[in-house]
Amino acid sequence: MTYRTRITAACGIALSASIIRAPGAQAVPAFAGQTGQPCSACHVGAFGPELTPFGRAFKIGGYTLQGGTGTLAKLPLAAFVQTSFTATDKTQGAPAAPHFAANNNAAIDQISIFLAGRINDHAGGFVQATYDGIGHAFALDNTDIRLTTETTIVKHDTILGLSLNNGPMVQDPYNTTYAWNYPFFSSSLAPTPAASTILGGPLFADTLGITASAYIDSHIYAEAGAYDTQAPGLLARLGEAYGPGSLTGPAPYVRLAYEWNWGNNSAHVGGALLHGRFNPATGPFSIDGSDGHDSFTDAFTDAAYQYISNNARHTFTLNAFYNHENRTLDGTQAQDGASYTGGTLNETRLTGTYYFKNTYGATVSWERLWGSADPLLFQQGTAIGGSANGKPDSNAFIVEANWVPFGKEGAWLSPLANMKLGVQYTIYTLFNGASHNYDGFGRNASDNNTLFLTAWWIF
Repeated sequence: MTYRTRITAACGIALSASIIRAPGAQAVPAFAGQTGQPCSACHVGAFGPELTPFGRAFKIGGYTLQGGTGTLAKLPLAAFVQTSFTATDKTQGAPAAPHFAANNNAAIDQISIFLAGRINDHAGGFVQATYDGIGHAFALDNTDIRLTTETTIVKHDTILGLSLNNGPMVQDPYNTTYAWNYPFFSSSLAPTPAASTILGGPLFADTLGITASAYIDSHIYAEAGAYDTQAPGLLARLGEAYGPGSLTGPAPYVRLAYEWNWGNNSAHVGGALLHGRFNPATGPFSIDGSDGHDSFTDAFTDAAYQYISNNARHTFTLNAFYNHENRTLDGTQAQDGASYTGGTLNETRLTGTYYFKNTYGATVSWERLWGSADPLLFQQGTAIGGSANGKPDSNAFIVEANWVPFGKEGAWLSPLANMKLGVQYTIYTLFNGASHNYDGFGRNASDNNTLFLTAWWIF
């Protein structure tokens, strides 16, 4: 049975019994109009970005599946607006961003426009352009353009793919990766831990990558490619900057996962590896590698389980990952940006989500960061964002409740009307190295506990 036959059959199942079988990319009505499916076919809770098995198949297939009719089936445009209210347990003393207060802030966080959909039988993708309402700037956001073809290799049904994307894991079809893992919407006006792995975000949007993939017998997903830093002129035009620096050459990336789909269940285990060597950044568009280079190697492992009952009455997902990063900071240390040339950083995250009828949802998540101490890298002497002991260690729990009134088959103005209301609370037991007086200015980890009320519209 070919891929397109399998996915067409899956569409029928989704409509008649809602035994959904896949994850995908951003939840945009352009895809719903193109496929003729409700948003709940591709996304857990009828709202992205967490994918069902059907959504995953749609993404791996290059966003090319058809089935919709009328004007919406041919309109590759969509947009979303994110608004919020943020309150931390203790005021930050000064506004987190210009034009905001030191606490209790309402904001229009993001406004995004998407060009998303099928190009032909073998090509499709999405491009997201975003206005940041906190930083008051425009930038190119998630972008994934794919070429795909079906073939048989030694009697194994295989989908071969080629992706042009703007950051490691943006093109990944699984819900466990940094690009698509929880939290999907968090506050830009609340303190967050200072440490981050390279795979966890610093390369996003300031690199371009080309990766080739093979999806074999709906079980094995293998991918390999490389990323390189965009030219400074292009970065400026796209609203980005160097971040950690400029890669000295293409950074290799490999990904391997094995998945199972049985009955109403889906699961996978996998891993990824990224290695990059950088000229350290000395400014948004300036670098200096004369004193040496920095290098990072991230080894990422992940696993997930998903259950979707008949008629999608009950949906449960469990996602987990662990990332270990080895870093050599010769360049940064020579420029007095790090105390030591070597170190490690580790991150683990475990997230469980439940939805009733794709309408009422609850999520619980745990995240921990830990690694080598470095008083210069994790700055001492800085209030709120600093670390008095130079350690990156942080520990957080997040609880969230959501209401998604639209996005299901037959819903009002489906698929154009999509709304998600949420209340999220983040609890820190450890922040930038300590539980109490972590910054040396008397601030405790619990002072950064954050209440985050959200309203997210996609149309």
